[in-house]
Amino acid sequence: MNRGQPDENTVRAALALACRAPSVHNSQPWRWEIGAHSLHLYADRTRALPSIDPLGADLTLSCGAALHHLRVGLAALGWKAVVHRLPNPGDPDHLAAIEFEAREPAQPHIALAAAIPRRRTDRRAYSSWQVPSGIMSQLVERARAEGVEAQEVMGKARTELLVAIAKASIVQESDPGYQAEIREWTGVYPGASAGVPAANIPTGTRQYGDLRLREFAPGELRQADSRLISEDAGSLVVLSTSSDDELSRLRAGEAAGAVLLEATSAGLASCPLSQPLEVVETREMVRDEVLGASACPQLVIRVGWGAFNADPLPATPRRPLIDVLTRQEQP
Repeated sequence: MNRGQPDENTVRAALALACRAPSVHNSQPWRWEIGAHSLHLYADRTRALPSIDPLGADLTLSCGAALHHLRVGLAALGWKAVVHRLPNPGDPDHLAAIEFEAREPAQPHIALAAAIPRRRTDRRAYSSWQVPSGIMSQLVERARAEGVEAQEVMGKARTELLVAIAKASIVQESDPGYQAEIREWTGVYPGASAGVPAANIPTGTRQYGDLRLREFAPGELRQADSRLISEDAGSLVVLSTSSDDELSRLRAGEAAGAVLLEATSAGLASCPLSQPLEVVETREMVRDEVLGASACPQLVIRVGWGAFNADPLPATPRRPLIDVLTRQEQP
């Protein structure tokens, strides 16, 4: 970087936080390119999961979450990210070009950046305590600040969402390609740089109250209290956009990153649920029956209070920066 720009150590520190973002089955489908005056985010299609994510929506959402975390990391380090989304119509993998403006970091930026290493995807049962409406409103506002609609799904809409989740599970589990990808990306061996380790996958049932989660490879993570399995009071939030194009998905990923960090800061456990939106039929069900055909669903996020005696979740592995960062060739 040149004078008036962040030095390379600052950029690398922000990228380390960006790469802590959640991604579909921890596939980390992004790559970054650093130039003299800018940083560039690209989708890494070699890490696509075509059976799990046939639309490529989860991949773009994952990259959007990384873009959000980069913005947060830069802000905490004294730089505003000036983001140009989808800057190159001739290259659909070029998702964002980021320029920099010096900006004094504010305490909220530092607090959000501090939440990035603490955030975990918690697939265990949550407690029977409801999330207060005030905190739910904060999560909704975080999404809206990113230009994405969010709503807590309750009553009949929640029932319809649960039906969509169940139907998506039936469709996917009958697909050999889906089963192969689940085996490849979950229950990964210690030392792997991607995928969901067995240490982060709960043992036993995936049925928590009225919600059944996706089946992964066998796990090693014990439930803190078996009584919570039937008493789980986790809330479901749906993120949606007015369109269903690549830009909408990228912005939805940024909103997901914002909501998940807000939940972490509030002390909540959280878990993104993309399954009902990975099957065309059930994606349409969520659009029509849950959102009243008024918006395009992009992601479901489960939030709740973790059990008091729950073991801390280990961090999932991340690819080293050397694998995801290259230097832009200069003319």
